[in-house]
Amino acid sequence: MSSKVVFGLIALMFVLMCFLYIHISGLVWPAVLAAVVMIFVGFFFATVSGNLVGFIGSSNNPISGLTLSTLLIAALLMVALGVSGNAGVAAVLGVAAVVCVSSAVAGELLQDFKVGYILGGTPRKIQMAELIAVVVASLVMYFPLMLLHEANIKAGGVGFGDRQLSAPQAGLMATLAMGIVGGEMPWPLVVVGIFMGIGLIMMQVRSPMLVAVGMYLPFETTFAIFLGGVFRSLGDWVAQRRGFNHAQKARVENAGVLTASGLIAGEAILGLIWAGLQFAPAWARPQVFSNPSYVAGIAVMIALAVLMIRLPLSSAGDPKEPAPPVAMM
Repeated sequence: MSSKVVFGLIALMFVLMCFLYIHISGLVWPAVLAAVVMIFVGFFFATVSGNLVGFIGSSNNPISGLTLSTLLIAALLMVALGVSGNAGVAAVLGVAAVVCVSSAVAGELLQDFKVGYILGGTPRKIQMAELIAVVVASLVMYFPLMLLHEANIKAGGVGFGDRQLSAPQAGLMATLAMGIVGGEMPWPLVVVGIFMGIGLIMMQVRSPMLVAVGMYLPFETTFAIFLGGVFRSLGDWVAQRRGFNHAQKARVENAGVLTASGLIAGEAILGLIWAGLQFAPAWARPQVFSNPSYVAGIAVMIALAVLMIRLPLSSAGDPKEPAPPVAMM
């Protein structure tokens, strides 16, 4: 796209975000400075996100770390300006939210560029499609999120933040923002975490971010990720035992990624359907899971393990076929 169009849209969004920050915080100059921080931090962090995703894949997008770093910068700015209370917290969360989204979109855009190059697309059309997708997704996503929130309340929960609808990253962001702006931040713990991160990097741990994320995500979430890793390891072990060459292993990996992607999409769709059923009459709601069974759960996990290992392995193909491009999530 033309640089004039790009910078013109950036300028327009900057002005709109200034008005939005003024509206949600009731402040003027602090809100404008928060928007300036949003522009500069968003630019550099989008570069980091896009670079990592372009080379490795979307699953390696460090959105959590980038968002928390942005939150710390914005919160310290509010403290330096003498801003406190809910107004400062609102401005800080507004900046962090925008940078979070920009980093996510930057990563997806670089991934789309890579796929578009393979398929013969042009950067201009990909950029235009991404702009349309972001606008449409922003308009549409409100409704399923509100459905989940209201359905959880109707089922006896408190909405987002409930155990059945946990939002650990959002809760961590709110805790940090309120702690820094309110002057009650336990800085020794933050400093300890910084040194732990430096130590893990010096020890050449492959992914220190996963250690940090695993410390605040719910155990049921991290354990599910662990189980997925076990399934992947078993599949790789079987592929190695069968003597698959590089091309066959690439096809197995692609099939595994597609199978996992379908599982993620299916779970999300079923979650929305289940949330919608909370508003249906009692007689129309299925009662299959009214009394959860550990035995049934273990049986389902075993079936998933067999499915997610056997399906990719069956896609290995002929050893003489060339290796396909590796799919990434």
